[in-house]
Amino acid sequence: MAIFQTVTTSFKVECFQAIHNFGPTSPDTFKIALYTASAVLGSDTTVYSTTNEVVGTGYTAGGLVLTINQSPTAANNNSNIPTAFVEFANAQWLNSSFTARGALIYNASKANRSVAVLDFGADKTVVNQPFTVVMPIATANTAIIRIS
Repeated sequence: MAIFQTVTTSFKVECFQAIHNFGPTSPDTFKIALYTASAVLGSDTTVYSTTNEVVGTGYTAGGLVLTINQSPTAANNNSNIPTAFVEFANAQWLNSSFTARGALIYNASKANRSVAVLDFGADKTVVNQPFTVVMPIATANTAIIRIS
């Protein structure tokens, strides 16, 4: 049982197959689902699943729709390698009570195909308060989803 932070392998392949659309015109619907420490998520995760998904007050199976703050763009990273990336707004569950260990970003418009796994580094527990997944500022070095 483990959660490993990564852009999933199937997503990388599907980018070459033109399956995912991050916009700016008619982007797909991307969602973020939360998982417990019992989940097994990593590079080989191919689709969203309810297995070991968080259950608790303020959380609905399937998670939340993500807002794309910045359409795909490219810039050089710190190693001067051109890198494509996208930026999402923070995801927040209000008045929540649950424990989460990680998350899956997936494309709800395309058969719930996986995009990226997030590892929170430890269990994160909230009791009757907001739970927020803070997305990093999108740069070639820090964006949560980037390909170089």
